[in-house]
Amino acid sequence: MNNIVNSSWLKDNLNSEKIVIVDTRFNLMDKEYGKRSYESSHIKGAVRIDIETQLSSEVKKHGGRHPLPSIEELQKTFENIGISNDSIVVAYDEGDLSGPSRLWWILKYLGHEKVYVLDGGINEFIKIGGEVSNETPVIKKGSFNVNVNKNMKVDMEYVRSCVNKENVAIIDSRENVRYIGEFEPVDKKCGHIPSALNFFWMDVLDNNKGKYTLKSKSDLEKHFEELYKFDEVIVYCGSGITACPNSLALTEVGINHKVYTGSFSDWISYDDNKVDVK
Repeated sequence: MNNIVNSSWLKDNLNSEKIVIVDTRFNLMDKEYGKRSYESSHIKGAVRIDIETQLSSEVKKHGGRHPLPSIEELQKTFENIGISNDSIVVAYDEGDLSGPSRLWWILKYLGHEKVYVLDGGINEFIKIGGEVSNETPVIKKGSFNVNVNKNMKVDMEYVRSCVNKENVAIIDSRENVRYIGEFEPVDKKCGHIPSALNFFWMDVLDNNKGKYTLKSKSDLEKHFEELYKFDEVIVYCGSGITACPNSLALTEVGINHKVYTGSFSDWISYDDNKVDVK
């Protein structure tokens, strides 16, 4: 797979000067979880990035619950954790891929070529004897020249223009109960963007007793089989984070797509936007 590395590879290359390992662990319901986890133990040499404060900006009337920071802010954030254009970036969490996929997608959007997600996360790394630490590494500031891939991202107006188009698949990455409007724990409205299909983001993972790894390429091709017939695919979730594991998986199987970064929480911030249930 092109955007995934395994723990054995990382263990063997842990001390490479080119590698920047990024801990992206977080919990939407526990804002301090990522910080506590990192301070307790992390992959040796890893730096930490915060999904809420560094890979998201201030919430406003529109833009969703996790708006993207400005290009300049992101560039500064990445340089401050040691990322340069020639860095090999490896992002990880516990294996469910939501945090590292968000980092992966943003760096790809900014034009970084060598960014990868650690399959199985820190749990798999520890399982094979990978070295962990609670020491914060000394960071050498990076130099990252941004080259934005504008075709990776769409806004609300673009999505609105694609609703009910036969040749466009709009993909809702949330779990089915939220998609059909039976349960909504976060947003003020329930349901989904009209004409959207439901592909729950965790369905791209194999779950072995709580240990997550990305499904094989052949299994992902079967999972996304119906999407190959569309001319265009747009992916969203609740706020732009868990759309990214779907984006990662779609990239692995060669399905070109765009991410609606504001996602459902941005869509419903416009009163005239309709939502469907069931």
